[in-house]
Amino acid sequence: MPVSNAPTELFVSEPRIPAPAVSVLVPICNVERYLEECLDSLLAQTFSDFEAICINDGSTDGSRAIIQRYLDADPRFRVIDKPNSGYGASMNLGLDHAAGAYIAILESDDFYEPNALELLVSAARANLSDVVKADFYLYWSQPEPRDELFGILDERQVGRTMRPLDDVAIFFRKPSIWSALYKADFLRARGIRFLETPGASYQDAGFNFKVWASAERATFISQAILHYRQDNEKSSVNSAAKVFCVCDEYASMQKFVEGLSENRALLFGILVRMKFDSYMWNYDRLAPELREEFAIRIAGEFNEDLAAGRLDFDLFEPWAGSDLWALMHDPVEFNEHRATFIAPGKLNTFKHYYRIGGLGLVAQVIACKLSKGSIRRTNERGGAL
Repeated sequence: MPVSNAPTELFVSEPRIPAPAVSVLVPICNVERYLEECLDSLLAQTFSDFEAICINDGSTDGSRAIIQRYLDADPRFRVIDKPNSGYGASMNLGLDHAAGAYIAILESDDFYEPNALELLVSAARANLSDVVKADFYLYWSQPEPRDELFGILDERQVGRTMRPLDDVAIFFRKPSIWSALYKADFLRARGIRFLETPGASYQDAGFNFKVWASAERATFISQAILHYRQDNEKSSVNSAAKVFCVCDEYASMQKFVEGLSENRALLFGILVRMKFDSYMWNYDRLAPELREEFAIRIAGEFNEDLAAGRLDFDLFEPWAGSDLWALMHDPVEFNEHRATFIAPGKLNTFKHYYRIGGLGLVAQVIACKLSKGSIRRTNERGGAL
């Protein structure tokens, strides 16, 4: 395997094209297996007025050599070489050095559809948008290449330009910050950046929340613009060191809302609902020996939210609200019984809700599951849909 020395100091290459329409930020760390497919998808774009900023976060594999080939061949490609300091620090450097009027994000193990930037920029310009949000595909390369449309948007959102706070459903979607385009001046004016937590895996959630909380004009388009890879063996895994990183991310979001002068009550309610979904998704993925400590920590947070008036139970489905009450009341007991819910099989789900809410809650769960028009589907770290 080719090996490149990791950068020991910061290097930023200068722009080689005048003021591009779009700066595409590509965070890169030891992803040589997928990087060419990612960068080739930029070369294939039908919209050509962009710069691609490859942010090399201390890669020790062959990623840097791959980047160099694109730098040598195309003046639209730039590089930021930096010692490894994590995703948030990489993205903030990209934001600082972006020359484009718009910002796009392309993860280095994903790849664009050829018309991705054309669709995003066209919608942004036509609607004077702060942000344009598109759909995407879940993508598997093994055993054979396969795409599955994610379906990130509701029918009522597609084709509309609106203020997200006027229809808060988008807050509870998966924080897919890479299937979007952002007006650079909007991000700067609102102070929207990433939390720089070394080694953390949740910085996209805070960025996503700040965008929806701040945008006045968000445009939603139905086209899928990106293939979101599902079979990257380097995806984040459970570890004791990362257990509470998600708590740090939500603390930064709370601080952001506290600094606002408007819509604080609504945003606090939204934030606590998002936090519950994220915490439960993370809790269910933890190794069993890590769950009780995490449950105790987050129960304390939710009780603080209740005491401070930040918790809005109207944003919770009956079963989610019942889970939250059980967690807040006795996190140790909650932890002991939660395994029943996450064990395979629908019967275990019903047993869980019977225990915490009786037949009435079970009936509500069944009724909502049968009513496809009203159910909100739960997605990876995206909350209830």
